[in-house]
Amino acid sequence: MKNSLIAKDISSETVVLDHGTGARLSRELVELIASILEDTYLGTMEDSALLELPSKKIAFTTDSFVVTPLIYGNGNIGKIAVCGTVNDLAVSGARPLYLTLSLIIEAGMLMSDLIHVIESVRDTARAADVKIVAGDTKVVGKGEADQLFINTAGIGVIENASISIKNVRPGQKIILSGYIGNHSIHLLSIREGLGFERNILSDCAPLNHLIANLLNTVPAGKIASMRDVTRGGLSAVLHEHARATSSEIRCDKGSLPVQPEAAMAADMLGVDVINLANEGCLCLFVEPEYAENVLAILKAHPLGQNAAIIGEVLTASQPMVTMTETDGTLSSIEELYGAELPRLC
Repeated sequence: MKNSLIAKDISSETVVLDHGTGARLSRELVELIASILEDTYLGTMEDSALLELPSKKIAFTTDSFVVTPLIYGNGNIGKIAVCGTVNDLAVSGARPLYLTLSLIIEAGMLMSDLIHVIESVRDTARAADVKIVAGDTKVVGKGEADQLFINTAGIGVIENASISIKNVRPGQKIILSGYIGNHSIHLLSIREGLGFERNILSDCAPLNHLIANLLNTVPAGKIASMRDVTRGGLSAVLHEHARATSSEIRCDKGSLPVQPEAAMAADMLGVDVINLANEGCLCLFVEPEYAENVLAILKAHPLGQNAAIIGEVLTASQPMVTMTETDGTLSSIEELYGAELPRLC
């Protein structure tokens, strides 16, 4: 049912503090959001959602999203919020079902921008086949937030064999589903006016259908662990697995899937793509005899066309991450102490 606010065309208006009072303007804002979400919203405007789950074993996650810029070339904070939550569920082996959506809105935010973000939430939820079942809105004063902060929670059901970092062991191959670094370079280019964003797009995407293809095709236990490569980049994922297994994680620099324009931009900026955030890249640890099979499944999917086997897990006396350089020498990859770039998401 279309809300009367849409008919009035409020896109030129701004959010005001009274939208957070719990009175009429609050109700109208919530009704507007619900009307934009359309059939992706299953809530009943009561204090909690009552859900039916087709499994006794569930995955549950929560996340918060603070993105600058709020709206970028091929996405926005709403798309990132849905993708980030869905992907966190999917890499645990779960089938994502339900999300919550809570908004902290700064007074003065353009209503047109808010509408655009909520439309992206709706479209991305549809693409991921998930439903939004509950949410909340709060409005804070000017200067108390960066336009919009989003918090989500997600629930999924476990229908496959356990996917866990505990399953990683020496001999397994490491696979990336696609390019690394694009999301960070795209956003940084927009921030700084560098001009790269026209050729280097964010990789933000829901990965659950790609992961479902893998789990429904590859025998149980052959994919040991999965991670979506987000903040901290590939380096953070590799160090996490090295620490958890007391192994050496060795990668081949020449095998890393990096878009040539992104590699050039990273060189100009003096950053390493393995430390850059992504929002639609999957890192997998796979039994060696199934690595080529997994690679073929990834490449057959639109989100995995640039997939590559990038390294392997080795026995070691202490955890470490190493890189075979293009000249054949071996270098140590140190875990970043802080951030190589300003926070992007």
